[in-house]
Amino acid sequence: MRPVTTGNDVGHSRRDILRFGGMAAAAGLLPGIAACSGNGSNQGATSDVALEFMYWGSSFEKTAIEKMLQEFEAKHAGSQVQAVHVPGDYLTKVNTLVAANRLPDVAYMDAPTAYRLAEQGKVKNIYKYIKKYPQLSGRAPENFFWYGDKETCGTPAASEITLLWYNKEIISEADLDLPPAEAGRAWTWDTLVETADRLTFDQAGKRPSESGFDRGRVRQFGVSAPLSSQWTWYPLVRSNGGDIVDETGKKYTLNSPECVEVFQNLQDLIHEHRVAPSPAQLGGGEGTNAPTTTVQLQTKRVAMAIDGQWVLLDMAQSDVDFGIGVLPSYQEPITMQAASCRVLSANTRHPEEAIELYVFSVDGENSDLFQQGLWMPVETKYYDDAASIDSWIKNPAHPPEYKTAAVDYRINNSVRDYSQLLRNIPAINEVLTPAIQQIETGKLPARQVLDALQDKMEPLLQGWYPTPSSL
Repeated sequence: MRPVTTGNDVGHSRRDILRFGGMAAAAGLLPGIAACSGNGSNQGATSDVALEFMYWGSSFEKTAIEKMLQEFEAKHAGSQVQAVHVPGDYLTKVNTLVAANRLPDVAYMDAPTAYRLAEQGKVKNIYKYIKKYPQLSGRAPENFFWYGDKETCGTPAASEITLLWYNKEIISEADLDLPPAEAGRAWTWDTLVETADRLTFDQAGKRPSESGFDRGRVRQFGVSAPLSSQWTWYPLVRSNGGDIVDETGKKYTLNSPECVEVFQNLQDLIHEHRVAPSPAQLGGGEGTNAPTTTVQLQTKRVAMAIDGQWVLLDMAQSDVDFGIGVLPSYQEPITMQAASCRVLSANTRHPEEAIELYVFSVDGENSDLFQQGLWMPVETKYYDDAASIDSWIKNPAHPPEYKTAAVDYRINNSVRDYSQLLRNIPAINEVLTPAIQQIETGKLPARQVLDALQDKMEPLLQGWYPTPSSL
């Protein structure tokens, strides 16, 4: 199996956009299709150098990005940046601009699209800039998106990991131990199930393990663990010693006993143990109208939820007495980390100014979204010592257990999302996603679905993208 990220080898976004291997709809951050229009306060002005910066994100992210771009302009006389906020169908917008040869100078990009555009010559290989800028050279090789020898289409500005969120009030009222905040004390899967059973009630107050429990009228679920999200299943699969493919990236392995066990356990949470909601129980149909994790915990619809670190931004601004813990562990404690790629247009009319904007935009010192809780830093300097870590987590947004439950967990126990490293992900996801959704319905056992998936997956496998051992 591919190795766990250790030391300071930290590598984001939100669930689907960060599915960043399918990266389509960032956990509610991409509500609808929007036109490509500047949203920065600097619109209408004139300058010697006009640049464009395109990005997705919530209103919080939009505010932070506009502030960052204003600071760039203040420090780079003669340069003006138009902020192009696309809160809707980002990939469609990208494809339209690429076809018109109008890709913005600097832009957010999901990993598969970044690789594709790099291989088509649409975005620049930034390798030659790494040693020139400490904001780039101060990163581990794993913090770049490599598509060949000395070829990288970009690096993230920030990244994310998977965590276990919970409502402290619910768990305290049940007189249960809080989920552990240290990897070395991670729950076993059985402990998660037992705890979730104690925290699940129907309208009559009965638990799933009690006679007469009405699964059609559940008042509170013990845990939300969306099986269709790789933020849930991939770290658990890796924790159990499995992976989607082998070391070569060309042999399908998702039907190994280790992988089957994880998927069956997730299916059983919903359909056998009845402690987790199905998508329909959360949001009707396929769960497309499901409330956010913050709302689920706030309304006590669920007591615990597996979701990304980015939830902290909304959680910290809510009135929920929340906490975070590490995921349950199988053979070893593992979380998944992922990030979007920041790309530089190959056709920019202002290459010198564009690379300055690029570097400024990925510099952790130029955004307050780390302190607010939306992002985790990428540069290794932010994980070097206590003072460096405190510079972004010692504030009201981050709970006391954040250091061990998130920072240490990421440094010592994280693996990169397979969709950021595996070639041909768009085609792979076309067959993988519906198969996993089928497991989530509970109509077929996990092994049957995963075995049947092999013949569809194997012809699509083209290997892993390379990651050098050093810069």
